[in-house]
Amino acid sequence: MAGKNERQRRQARERYRRQQEERFVRQRQVRKRWITGIIAVAAAGLIAALLVVFLPGGSGKNASASASKSPSASPSASASASSSASTVAEPAHHCTYTKTSPASRNVGLPPATPDYTASYQATIKTNLGPITVNLLNDKATCTVNSFVHLAEAGFFNNTQCHRLLTSGIYVLQCGDAYATSTTKLNCSTSSNVGTGTPGYQYTSENLTNATYPAGTIAMANEGTPISNGSQFFIVYKDSTSGLNGSSAPTYTPFATVSSGLDIVQNVAKDGYSCTYAQAGGGVPKKKVIIESVTIKKT
Repeated sequence: MAGKNERQRRQARERYRRQQEERFVRQRQVRKRWITGIIAVAAAGLIAALLVVFLPGGSGKNASASASKSPSASPSASASASSSASTVAEPAHHCTYTKTSPASRNVGLPPATPDYTASYQATIKTNLGPITVNLLNDKATCTVNSFVHLAEAGFFNNTQCHRLLTSGIYVLQCGDAYATSTTKLNCSTSSNVGTGTPGYQYTSENLTNATYPAGTIAMANEGTPISNGSQFFIVYKDSTSGLNGSSAPTYTPFATVSSGLDIVQNVAKDGYSCTYAQAGGGVPKKKVIIESVTIKKT
């Protein structure tokens, strides 16, 4: 009898030991999955911080250069609002601009019918010297049409380039009328600098096989191809891998710098004074004021 009781006790102890081991293994697997999930979320957050920084200004209020926030055309070559950009024949013969609010400076809508046969050159007059650019009217007609409209309406006059990125993505972001020439820029999340729009939006163009070498000027957006506005960024060092990443391009290249790129490169050398916590980059230490943008049409 005593022998039988002893065997039962040993069997009970063995069952308990196995149960404890199985419980330990399950707990370890749960912890492993939990840690893996945390790492995945953190990695996704880092990627988002680098790639979706282009809001219409990049203040972290999504927004990518931010240049963005954040900025297709239909088969009839219009830049109509949609959830994604589509490939169309350029130059576009018709453009659609959708009203939004509020506007950081209201100058009305661009004309719906662009001059798609024209050639345009723009001179961005800054406090540091002129930057001359060639607008790609035959490749991004509706974007150029908008830029010309904003320039001729004085939208960019006496505004600051508010955001500089110097790692992975090498751009200077401009075009927010909230960042006036007299505004003391900071990286506060309560500031409206970096969120400004012209009171309308339109879809992206010229994205097929898009690259972003030094001298490229492209539209910032809010992370979607239908959220182009007034904000743009000047690439001062090749940023193709940083802007494209593993996804398709989303930032419309619409111009190239023909002279004055060294101005932006010198600004980049000085770095930035504070950091946008969510969007990345920061306020350039060297103040860049756009005094005016003039357009030459041929």
